[in-house]
Amino acid sequence: MRFLRSSLRRSERERRKRARREERREKMFFHIVLERKIQLHPRYFGPHLRDKLVAKLMKEVEGTCSGRHGFVVAITGVEDIGKGLIREGTGFVTFPVKYQCVVFRPFKGEILEAVVTMVNKMGFFAEAGPVQIFVSNHLIPDDMEYQAGDMPNYTTSDGSVKIQKDCEVRLKIMGTRVDATEIFCIGTIKDDFLGVISDPSAAS
Repeated sequence: MRFLRSSLRRSERERRKRARREERREKMFFHIVLERKIQLHPRYFGPHLRDKLVAKLMKEVEGTCSGRHGFVVAITGVEDIGKGLIREGTGFVTFPVKYQCVVFRPFKGEILEAVVTMVNKMGFFAEAGPVQIFVSNHLIPDDMEYQAGDMPNYTTSDGSVKIQKDCEVRLKIMGTRVDATEIFCIGTIKDDFLGVISDPSAAS
């Protein structure tokens, strides 16, 4: 009976941990409404004008980064297309478009799963979708040491865990730097439940 209660408590703790991780992950994605002015050439005027505007909006916006809102992952709908304004001397017409989109923006304290892109003696760089994250060697566990060579890495003393290019890590955001077109993060794996979660080289 005591063993059963202990197992139930462990299961409940694991369930709560998973719930917290999912909650953190969901906070990084936001569904918001933005506006943008789209220029269109007169040759596109006709019965498919709206389709042309939406196609150009998606091409210009999806995958871009706004320091204020984050990375635009996908446009989910167009709320309104205003009246076009002819640009004098060019013939182009500018349409104000209000659209719904999903944006991705990490915040301090959130947990991310990322792929390592480069390792050096200062630490390593990783990418989580469009976000680049740097983890300093001071924020890597003390039992991991830098190993130079053809494939630079951080390895534990017993060789059981290795951080190198293309492996996946779970990390926590310690800080962010935002400018007009980029978001750069500082992360750590020096905490519970963080670190390497998959290593392609180990599977081969």
